[in-house]
Amino acid sequence: MRKLSFQEALEQIVQEDPRYDEQAYHFLREALDHTVKLLSKPVEGPGKHVSGAELVNGIRQYALKEFGPLAKTVLNSWGITETGDWGDIVFNLVKKGVLGKTEDDRKEDFQGAYDFDEAFVKPFLPVGKKRRDSAESKK
Repeated sequence: MRKLSFQEALEQIVQEDPRYDEQAYHFLREALDHTVKLLSKPVEGPGKHVSGAELVNGIRQYALKEFGPLAKTVLNSWGITETGDWGDIVFNLVKKGVLGKTEDDRKEDFQGAYDFDEAFVKPFLPVGKKRRDSAESKK
């Protein structure tokens, strides 16, 4: 059996699981490459493996870099509203043989890594607004 190309796998995935826009999968691949470089991982071999926690943090950094204050809006438009969605996307790609995983990798590794408002909205709020929100949340 021949291995599916990324695009062929993606077409099948989006048909089988239409929750996420095709662009989310393309973005994940770019964010994974960004994370590998960020962590100074080797380009090939077992040392290239990125954990779920490393990947969601790399995704956050890459989304902020690429989309700035629109990051949350863009991700939400693709159906991504929490970090657990990245786990679903990764494991859809694993199931099609596009990405690999170790025995220790689990979808749950992506759950609750950060709140989208804290990660994608708060960095762009005016300084006074951040302080006021923090003070109100402590009440």
